[in-house]
Amino acid sequence: MTAVLTRRPGLSKLTATSGRSPLHLVCLGFVGLVVLAALLAPWLAPHEPNAVDLGAALAGPSADHPLGADTAGRDTLSRLLLGARTSLLGPLGVVALSTVAGVAVGTAAAWRGGWLDSVLSRSTELVFAFPGMLLAILVVSVYGEGLLAPVAALGVAYLPYVSRLTRSLVLAERARPYVSAHQVQGHSAFQICLRHILPNIAPVVLAQSTINFGYALMDLAGLSFLGLGVPPLTPDWGRMVFDGQTAIQHGYPLSAILPCALVVLTVVAFNVVGERWADRVARRAR
Repeated sequence: MTAVLTRRPGLSKLTATSGRSPLHLVCLGFVGLVVLAALLAPWLAPHEPNAVDLGAALAGPSADHPLGADTAGRDTLSRLLLGARTSLLGPLGVVALSTVAGVAVGTAAAWRGGWLDSVLSRSTELVFAFPGMLLAILVVSVYGEGLLAPVAALGVAYLPYVSRLTRSLVLAERARPYVSAHQVQGHSAFQICLRHILPNIAPVVLAQSTINFGYALMDLAGLSFLGLGVPPLTPDWGRMVFDGQTAIQHGYPLSAILPCALVVLTVVAFNVVGERWADRVARRAR
């Protein structure tokens, strides 16, 4: 199946079993829980995420601070809940940008062929060869910290994964008899692609985009950890790991371990769900 060609090394061995996998169900439930927590964060957070309480600095879990507090006395649970919004919104932007642009580029290259296919394919290969994190660092160094610049840079970096997959899928669909039938009836290339080809390839593309979401989350968390992502006061899991380094030095690692664990678990969960989806689509296509 073409989806396999564009996967990064992931968890395919864990999700290759047939039937309903317990691991898949657990990961799907975890993803739903994280999304729900992000949506309800303002109502679930017991404190303002940036409320400073120096008297509670580096405090352990208590009734007032269920998961303790950081070096500035900010409630860890509140920052984790509000940080879920930023940590999920950024990858969503990366996936949306790379999917829309990648599908457009891949479809145009496959349908038109010729010199346009060559130019678009060589261009995406050039982007594919350039490390996404390095591109994001260069863009942030020019435009400054924030969420928009790294999202745009990583969206471009992830575009080749979607465009190469889309191109191969559209080439396979274009060879099917129904495409020739619609051409004989006088339907334009735009109508055929929009109404028939794209809906047919959508499940595979969305499966790849789900996998990309996990990697984008990890990349954006890494940029925030380096101080190149969101501003310092914005709750974000990657930024919380960076801020928690001082707490680790003082023997209070909880404020750094918890956001780090959430990043790892969320990335794993999205990869399992995405690869499971891709495997199911591949089995149906056989």
